[in-house]
Amino acid sequence: MLHSASDTPGVSNIDFVIFPPRILAMQDTFRPPWFHRNIASEFMGLVHGAYDAKADGFVPGGASLHNCMTGHGPDAETFEKASTADISKPHVITDTMAFMFETRCVLRPTAQALASAQLQPDYHQCWQGLQKHFNPERP
Repeated sequence: MLHSASDTPGVSNIDFVIFPPRILAMQDTFRPPWFHRNIASEFMGLVHGAYDAKADGFVPGGASLHNCMTGHGPDAETFEKASTADISKPHVITDTMAFMFETRCVLRPTAQALASAQLQPDYHQCWQGLQKHFNPERP
């Protein structure tokens, strides 16, 4: 991770992180990045492999932008798989490399980017069908 501090304690100008092959050692918990919104804007890209939160919808060379307070997280299919996966053992993620820039600034795509044939106008559809699995009775 590379970090650029701002003049406001606890708030970054920008952070750069990579998601290399890794072991998710936590047990008995949901493993993919959860559906969330945050005050930071996130620009993420995939260099090679598959990304664990959108295995079928995020291809190498692809990127996503979620500006501040825009909800985002695993697609519905990944969420379903993760909600029923065996979480008793560590999970090993191999053959992948993703990156993310996270900033307190709002990122504005250019007119050219917004008119690109590669833009996915139906990107938000990946979250349709998300089902609630929370059960307060389950230990």
